[in-house]
Amino acid sequence: MIAQNNLSLFNTLTRKKEKFEPLNAPFVGLYVCGPTVYSDVHLGNCRTFISFDLIYRYLLHLGFKVRYVRNITDAGHLEGDRDEGDDKFAKKARLEQLEPMEIVQRYTLGFHDVMRAFNTLPPSIEPTATGHILEQIEMTKKIIENGYAYEANGSIYFDVEKYTKEHNYGELTNRKLEDLLENTRELGGQDEKKGRLDFALWIKAKPEHIMRWPSPWGWGFPGWHIECSAMSTKYLGDTFDIHGGGMDLQATHHTNEIAQSQACSHKAPVKYWLHTNMLTVNSVRMSKSAGNGFLPHELFTGNHPLLEKGYSPMAVRFFMMQTHYRSTLDFSNEALQAAEKGFAKLMTALKTLKQLKTSATSTSNITALVEAFYTAMNDDFNSPILIANLFEAVRIINSVNDGKESITIADLNSLQTTVNTFVFDVLGLHDESENNNGGKALDTVMQIVIEQRTEAKKRKDFATSDQIRDLLLAGGISIKDTKEGTIWQVD
Repeated sequence: MIAQNNLSLFNTLTRKKEKFEPLNAPFVGLYVCGPTVYSDVHLGNCRTFISFDLIYRYLLHLGFKVRYVRNITDAGHLEGDRDEGDDKFAKKARLEQLEPMEIVQRYTLGFHDVMRAFNTLPPSIEPTATGHILEQIEMTKKIIENGYAYEANGSIYFDVEKYTKEHNYGELTNRKLEDLLENTRELGGQDEKKGRLDFALWIKAKPEHIMRWPSPWGWGFPGWHIECSAMSTKYLGDTFDIHGGGMDLQATHHTNEIAQSQACSHKAPVKYWLHTNMLTVNSVRMSKSAGNGFLPHELFTGNHPLLEKGYSPMAVRFFMMQTHYRSTLDFSNEALQAAEKGFAKLMTALKTLKQLKTSATSTSNITALVEAFYTAMNDDFNSPILIANLFEAVRIINSVNDGKESITIADLNSLQTTVNTFVFDVLGLHDESENNNGGKALDTVMQIVIEQRTEAKKRKDFATSDQIRDLLLAGGISIKDTKEGTIWQVD
């Protein structure tokens, strides 16, 4: 069964059945570009990591041994894709009078808190860019040796024109080099580069740059793109199975990753590229500039002008699963509340499933329904179709419970095992009403909320601090500040 699912799943992913390649042995290599930890994790990141958590869970369910690598970007990269702008970490550190790694630690812990709230499994390996400077330097040296990079004033640039003489630089997005050049604007430091599309592998540190390391070319720091190539190669090899991230990374970051890795090892680094789509709010693209972007803790508490109420982490996760990872996900109060009701209905049906009475015959084809679960997930991890089939199971459960349909003991056992497996193990949901998992989830959410309130008080933003307290109180949770810290209880 595993071999069959393997073939079906990955033929669908590549969309080119004649070019199907088997998975690497002894494990499936899965790499996802992780967060840049200089600010709170945003919902676009959450959607990406929740989507790949689903993929990771399903591959494990099929019986594959998966090495899931998700990096942390903490090396102080610049503002833009082409290495222009200010250092984000240094800028934040100066404003808050902290060491850059204090910023890294704070937001890394916050990221992990949010991921726990959404019940994502931790990756097999979570490497940091700062922990792999040596690997990035060695990869850069190899690319220079192979003739695809050059030094200019202490910085090292990748030679895109040289690379395109032997490779298709725009293969990931099906764009021609002429189009890429036409859409590339002139940037600061362009006089150091041979071509407009050239990008930095290593950047000479300015005197004021805080995060810097010694290298054969002087003190500096790695470019953004080289970190993922270096870390994925170290832990997954020159060629691995799946690489993913948000679709915003496709045109530049992942395109440059392919070029770097090809230039270093002369091998295509990845078999299957998967990208999650963007988020919108009431059909308008989510962004800070549009004023419609909200953070996870705002979504949980409802502390945002566009939200009518707060939504639990599992309701939000369920909401995200109702849209395919490659499709645009639109947030609205109506959609979130519909997902909330659907999630509650699913959890209620699972409790009913435990107490169904059996009969000598079944009125529904349970075997076909179970196969439909796998067919959905084997079709590019199609969670919306899986959920539609789960609600067909809900209909059957309620109908049997009402005495309108019947089910045999064998079919009941199959339905119980499979539905519970896909809801809890594959979709990664849990019943928040139960004390064990629900209590842990609530603890995690409250920890995030209290941290945000504490930060607001430190900024002397007492209006936000009081608003958080009042919203919690309206929701039946009271908080109290003590010498030991803030405590809370459900009233």
